Amino acid sequence: MKAPKNYLAHSLWLTLAVLAVLVGMYGLPTLTVGGHTLRRVDLLSDIRQVRADTTEEDSIPLPPVSKPAFVDTCRAGLTCVEDYSDSTMRGMRPYYEALNRIAADTGGRGERTGGDQLVRVAVFGDSFIEADIFTADLREMLQRRYGGLGVGYVDITSTTYGYRPTVRHSFGGWASHAVTDSTYFDRKKQGISCHYFVPGRGAYAELRGQRTYASLLDTCERATIFFLTRDTMRLTARVNRGEVRSYTVPPSARLQSRQVDGRIGSIRWTVNEADSALFYGMTMDARRGIAVDNFSLRGSSGLSLRNIPPAFLADFNHQRPYDLIILQYGLNVATPRGRDYNGYKTGMLNVIDYLKRAFPQAGFLLVGVGDRDYRTDDGTLRTMPGVKNLIRYQQAIAAESGIAFWNMYEAMGGEGSMAKLVDAKPPMANYDYTHINFRGGKHLAGLLYETLIYGKEQYDRRQAYENE
Repeated sequence: MKAPKNYLAHSLWLTLAVLAVLVGMYGLPTLTVGGHTLRRVDLLSDIRQVRADTTEEDSIPLPPVSKPAFVDTCRAGLTCVEDYSDSTMRGMRPYYEALNRIAADTGGRGERTGGDQLVRVAVFGDSFIEADIFTADLREMLQRRYGGLGVGYVDITSTTYGYRPTVRHSFGGWASHAVTDSTYFDRKKQGISCHYFVPGRGAYAELRGQRTYASLLDTCERATIFFLTRDTMRLTARVNRGEVRSYTVPPSARLQSRQVDGRIGSIRWTVNEADSALFYGMTMDARRGIAVDNFSLRGSSGLSLRNIPPAFLADFNHQRPYDLIILQYGLNVATPRGRDYNGYKTGMLNVIDYLKRAFPQAGFLLVGVGDRDYRTDDGTLRTMPGVKNLIRYQQAIAAESGIAFWNMYEAMGGEGSMAKLVDAKPPMANYDYTHINFRGGKHLAGLLYETLIYGKEQYDRRQAYENE
């Protein structure tokens, strides 16, 4: 009987051949397919020491950044707001003065002595703050200090309603349209969040407070809905799943709203009859304190804000004027090795000027892009050089437009800080090394909150000194 043939030698030679091919592939030049550079095959990437490239970003000529005329001292360990506002005072001053007004209105004791007072903050951003990440905790921190209730502004419908922990949101019967749609979007109809919503008969939208994620969200004192109708419309509001209030709304070419006051745990708006109406959003607020509105738009660079009709912004500002507008963008602008962002800079300067005219009373704070990692050709994780370059441009944007700037990249730790958030236990960022989660949002919100409080204290000291 013939002995079975031994194939172990064949397996060994096959393994060695495959290994030789893979090692040899390291010497091949990198390939680019469809605009994406394929990572080089490197079996030794985990043990090879790679020298950091420190000359790439330093050798890039970027626009000079002018310094503000007066620079407040900054406490060690804190990344302070750099206020580049000129004589028009469109940096942080309107926000600080609004806080002083509500403090004066309460006599500093938290008891209302005059009319309703509400300081409003709008945060425009991309997917970094989607589903109320970051703004949820910033809102709670500010409301705990200055007063306030409720989640603020919420779109009529939302693709993230099941993931947003700061409000229970339900709806039905609407045709939703967003600037990110590939078809059937009319820019002339869009509202403050770059959306608009068309109701069918019986369309409804309901907001309910909650208390599981953050405090001060279970009830509010005022609920409002914003819409535009060119024909008579019939609308109802059901408060706390009990009392129903009916409204007959006359036609108008201007943005309209209806509001309900009281102790409100839930509010359900229903459109009973509407032939030509557009709806935009709802709010849950206090009558005094601070409100923080989240306007996140996935995939946005911020440039689409320039397309919101000026008439709508004027009407919206009349009904819901902001004291501070925070602009958080950059994830969809930065590229791994981006050097020249002059086109984006020009576009954002136009956007800021446009918003200044639309909200003439508001201050502006531009938040720089946070850390973002990418894998190099050898497979190692590094901060994108293009991110560092973009931050320089964003600082120049703030300086040239005369607004305030906060360097979030520096505040979160600079080089490699996103990887540290991902590796934290429990993790504070996602494994795309780009987006934070709610734990990371709370961490970063705390950094900005501390900066805002310190800036307000510095402002008050300076004002007291100048008034002596």
